[in-house]
Amino acid sequence: MKKLFLLAALAIFAVACDDDSAPDGGEETTELIAPALYMDVVTSDGNKPFTGVLSISPCVEGTSVYYGNYVNSKLSPIYGYYFVENGELYDSDSNRALYLPVGNYEMVYWGTPKYEEPIYAYPAVREPAYSIGGDIAQQNFTLLKMSDSDARYPTYDLVFARHLVKVGAEDLDTALKRVVAGLKIILKDKDGKVLSTDIANVEVRVTNIYEKLNAYTAEPHGDPCTVAFPLVRSTDGLQMSNGIVMLFPSIGTPELQLNISLADGRVKHYSQQLEKPLVANNKLTLTVSIGDIFEEETSGSITVDDWNESHDEIDVPVLQ
Repeated sequence: MKKLFLLAALAIFAVACDDDSAPDGGEETTELIAPALYMDVVTSDGNKPFTGVLSISPCVEGTSVYYGNYVNSKLSPIYGYYFVENGELYDSDSNRALYLPVGNYEMVYWGTPKYEEPIYAYPAVREPAYSIGGDIAQQNFTLLKMSDSDARYPTYDLVFARHLVKVGAEDLDTALKRVVAGLKIILKDKDGKVLSTDIANVEVRVTNIYEKLNAYTAEPHGDPCTVAFPLVRSTDGLQMSNGIVMLFPSIGTPELQLNISLADGRVKHYSQQLEKPLVANNKLTLTVSIGDIFEEETSGSITVDDWNESHDEIDVPVLQ
C-alpha cells in the first residue's frame, strides 16, 4: 500500500480557503454524520473497485452551489478527501472525512486512480477553487502552459461522478467514469535494430486538445490547445516511449507531431492527423517505425490500437 501514498503528490485537489466561516457565522452543530464510502470505476470489463485518491464536494440539493464540510463542528470550505483501496476507505492520517447534517446533497466526486502501468510523471493542472456558496459549475480543471513553450502539460488521470446522496440514509456509493483519454507513443527502428544514437531527443505534440474540464459536469470546453511531452530511450536502445500520457478530450480530430532533434543540431519534423478524435476513457497506443532518418525518402508506419480494439495504419511521409 506504500505506492498509494505516492498518489498524494499526483492528486491536485487543493482547496481555496477564502471563506473559512459558514454563512450564518459558523455556529457549531452536533447533529453531524460521516457517510461510509464505497467506490467503483466503470471499465469495458464491468465495474472494478477504485484504488487511489478521491475528493468529494457536497452541493446544495439540485444545484451546483457548494455547501461545504463541517470540520471540528464548524462549516468550512474544506471538501472531503480520501485514500481509497479496492473501493473502500484506506486508513490514513491524510483522510479528511465529510461531516454533514442529515439531508440531501448533490455530491461531486473527482478521483486520481492508482496505476500498475507507468504513467507520465510530470502532469500539471490548475484545479478548481471552492468557497461556501460558490458555484462549482463556474470552476474548471485547466491545462497549464509550459514556461518555455506555447504547449501545455498533460493532465492527471481523472475519474468523475455526480449524484444525489441522502446523508443519514445512504452511503457514498457510486461508479466513477474516466473523463480523460490516454496516449502512449512507441518509436522504433523499422528493421528492429537499435535506434540511432544520433537521435538526441524526441518531443511529441498533440493538437486540438480541449483546454478545460468543467468541475461540476466534467464536460470538456474552452480553446483548442497543444499538449507536449518527451519520449525516453529504453535501456536496450531499441525504442523510445513514454508512460501513458493523459489528455483532455480533443476538439475534433487532433494532429500528431514529432520533433526529432539530432546530435548535430538539426530537427526532423513529422506530422499526421489521426483517424479519430481522442475521447474520454479511450487509450491509444501509437507505434512509430522509422528508417534511416538521414535519408531523403524516410518512411514508416503508425499503428493505432485503442481500448475498443479498433486498428488504423498511417504511412509516415518524409521527415523534413
